[in-house]
Amino acid sequence: MATQSMPVTGAARAERLRAWGRRGLEAQGRLLVLAARAVLVPVLLIWAGVCVAALTSEWSTPEQTFLAFVGLVLWLPALIGAARLSARWSRRSVADWYGVSVSAAYAVVPEPTVDERGHWWTGRSYHRGRWSAEAVLYARSVAGDAETWRDVRRLAANVVLVTVLALPCLGLLAVGVGVLLAWVAQVLGDWQTDLGSLGGLVADLPQLVARGVPATVAIGLGLALAPHAVRMYGDWLRRSFDPQAGGRQEKARLTRRVEQLTATRADAVGTQAAELRRIERDLHDGAQARLVAIGLTLGTIEHLLDTDPAAARTLLGDARQSSAKALQELRDLVRGIHPPVLAERGLADAVRELALEAPLATEVTVSLPGRPEAPVEAAVYFCVSELMVNAAKHSGAGQVWVDILYRAGELRVTVTDDGHGGAAPERGSGLRGIERRLGTFDGVLTLDSPSGGPTTITLELPCELSSPRISTFSAKA
Repeated sequence: MATQSMPVTGAARAERLRAWGRRGLEAQGRLLVLAARAVLVPVLLIWAGVCVAALTSEWSTPEQTFLAFVGLVLWLPALIGAARLSARWSRRSVADWYGVSVSAAYAVVPEPTVDERGHWWTGRSYHRGRWSAEAVLYARSVAGDAETWRDVRRLAANVVLVTVLALPCLGLLAVGVGVLLAWVAQVLGDWQTDLGSLGGLVADLPQLVARGVPATVAIGLGLALAPHAVRMYGDWLRRSFDPQAGGRQEKARLTRRVEQLTATRADAVGTQAAELRRIERDLHDGAQARLVAIGLTLGTIEHLLDTDPAAARTLLGDARQSSAKALQELRDLVRGIHPPVLAERGLADAVRELALEAPLATEVTVSLPGRPEAPVEAAVYFCVSELMVNAAKHSGAGQVWVDILYRAGELRVTVTDDGHGGAAPERGSGLRGIERRLGTFDGVLTLDSPSGGPTTITLELPCELSSPRISTFSAKA
């Protein structure tokens, strides 16, 4: 059955025309708002240009140079503030125009922690006042936040898109309206001039129409293109604020995390296998060989007790010395696996014992509000032990300082010596091994060893502490 189309009446055509005009005018209004927001970038560029020109001008007064320097220093915070303000406006536009709510994904600014001396710790530096620590944390969080720099890139891209999409539509409408108003003014002027001569007005009508048609066409094109420009801009804006983009970034971050954990697990397994082989070799070549020799000596003593008691007593003395050496080797082996003082007294006392036995004068400062987990304690202990051995062997130092503290959920250990410096991970496997050991716990090693010294090596590991006891002590050896 064929459907019959209803005839379009003049009223329906007029309603469609009015709806088309409303959509065009609404889109033009949105484009005008976008163009007004895009003014932020030229203002910032002019700001930077004026400051640079004032600094490089030889006719500037000292006051102008100082103000230009201050303005140039404040330019980057102004850029970040403008980017965040533009992003807030854009999120509001997405919510108003498309009904899509986009939340800000900025990093949370951490809180500073106060130590027992009343100083505020930001994770990298101490401050006497809380406000300065909070300001440093805020500036660091904002400058290091990836979302902040996405806002900056979005601000720059917004200028390009507004130039390509908004300005042509706004220009067509502005030119069309301007020409149309001039045409209307000319028509009215001619009508007043030729009020008594209708024939003259009719004679000028083709020329007047020829001037009004381009203006009407320009207005129509501006109104017709504006909704498409707004839609294209909105599509880009929604993609830039795509909630799935954060998920993709999180997926990429998790992929890198899995790769890192796979590598550190392989290093940990390899290190454990090498440690087991070392223990087996030490047992086989040391204590086991001595115990076998003691057993053979005891068998010889049994045959000599009746025939040669003096030789038997001599062999008993040798067996006693061998047993003492075997016991000492077993103790050294156990100490290399997990020192008893580390298990019983914790990291602080274990490092102090290392300092007392070190060949160099060593000062240990510990500030721990509790004990780290046992695996972390063991890793840090052996890292510090190896660093102290390296300082004694290779640095030519006469003094070593070991500082252990816990701040903002991180265990930080700093080993400093006054040697000749020049240490580098690529020159040996020791520092690489320490990096691999720390990588198992998401720890990092930072090396500062200029030629001529001193050498400062910092170990940082995220960890949790157990007991609330505070231990602060300095030991010198």
